[in-house]
Amino acid sequence: MPEGSGRGSQRSPSNTAAKRPSSTSSLSGIVGRMMSSGERGASSCTSVNTVCSLSLSSSASSVSLQDAAHSSSSSSSSSSSSSSSLPYGAVPTYSVSSSSSSSTPKRNGSDISLDLTPLVTPHGGGVQGGGGACVAKATGHVAPPPAVAPPRQLSRLERVVLEIVETEQAYVRDLKSIAEDYLGCIIDYGVLPLKPEQVSSLFCNIEDIYEFNSDLLEDLERSPHAAAIAECFVERSEAFDIYTLYCMNYPNSVAVLRECMKNECLVRFFQERQTTLNHSLPLETYLLKPVQRILKYHLLLQELSKHFDKSDPGYEVIEDAIITMTAVAWYINDMKRKQEHAVRLQEIESLLVNWSGPDLSGFGELVLEGSFRVQRVKKERAFFLFDKMLLIAKKRLEHFVYSTHIFCCNLLLVETLKDPLCFKVSDQTIPKQQHIVQTKNQEEKRLWLHYLKRLIVENHPASLPQKARQVLGDNFCQSPQFDQDNLKKTSASPRLD
Repeated sequence: MPEGSGRGSQRSPSNTAAKRPSSTSSLSGIVGRMMSSGERGASSCTSVNTVCSLSLSSSASSVSLQDAAHSSSSSSSSSSSSSSSLPYGAVPTYSVSSSSSSSTPKRNGSDISLDLTPLVTPHGGGVQGGGGACVAKATGHVAPPPAVAPPRQLSRLERVVLEIVETEQAYVRDLKSIAEDYLGCIIDYGVLPLKPEQVSSLFCNIEDIYEFNSDLLEDLERSPHAAAIAECFVERSEAFDIYTLYCMNYPNSVAVLRECMKNECLVRFFQERQTTLNHSLPLETYLLKPVQRILKYHLLLQELSKHFDKSDPGYEVIEDAIITMTAVAWYINDMKRKQEHAVRLQEIESLLVNWSGPDLSGFGELVLEGSFRVQRVKKERAFFLFDKMLLIAKKRLEHFVYSTHIFCCNLLLVETLKDPLCFKVSDQTIPKQQHIVQTKNQEEKRLWLHYLKRLIVENHPASLPQKARQVLGDNFCQSPQFDQDNLKKTSASPRLD
């Protein structure tokens, strides 16, 4: 926990709040704690009211007795100085001497001022049975309430630590809702039109993730400082691999859920579940949360590192945690990208007409794809760049008609032409087969030139010297920075190395 988070332990036992139930607490335990805390609060309020009433009653009685005694003494003195009694209902008059003007005025039953202040015992504590019991004092002013020290402001480091723990608590609650309130309910219901394999694809290994993150949350809550928080991630570096399976299956999960939404019975079931759980978002949003969370851990740890003094012990642990979770995020992203490209490859194969060669998967991963205008050709051509081959096809409605292909080991590239948006590719084994391609913008041209150069070098039969590599492209091993917003509509996501 962050520094200063244990300040509640310094309070007196009577004011200590009930312990926050963990994410796996049973409902009966939570209800029991709520009832017990409610009883303590009710008895405390009763004792305070009783003490206040008794104190006020006893004080008022003492004041009344004093006024009665004062009135009787005044009446006796006036009767002794006067020979005749006053008629019924007459108000006696009193002579005021100069000496009495400076004395405290006499009080009757209508000029009592009450000062309600806590009754303090000789030891400085409150009245037994309730804090803040009240006593009536006959004074002429009201004492100000005791000053309360303002809470200490959390440092930036403490706030980041607190954010990590609190967001993990909310995330585990969401996981519990998926595993118990949705998956558990589906299993218990038993009559829904869902096959076991559909349920498996819909929820994958969400129960394993829920159990894993519940244990992680317990360790985070017990961690006294930022370095201990980071250590929780370093210790589980390999265990986070369970997220890979879930992230890879997520597209299948979405597909199954959308198929379920075509069944009125299932639509009604999921809507009733959402209403019963008082969820503002549907199940599809909750199923995305594990994918979002695993890709956010390294960002939270980077924020933790920004506010941690590098000279303090524990900084190296935080850096190790950042490296660990960044590698996890990168690996999952890479696996997702490969899976998406494999799915896209199957789509291309199913849409490709007149291709008589082997399966496209034999030419490596799909690196880039796009549609371009080609000189001397009326309609646009579709270009598919694989690790080992450039495939060119005609577009015909939803299908691709095979036109030609160039192996990357025979690929020639000319990047500088009269038109700044054009480049030329050709097959060195067929010199007459040349294709002058016109891109839509400079960003798209830079992107294709970069990967064409790199694949030419990678597929060259001989090892090229360093100078030749530089001629083919500066720093070809490093991926350049491109404006992806301009490329989303024109090409697929490039391979990241």
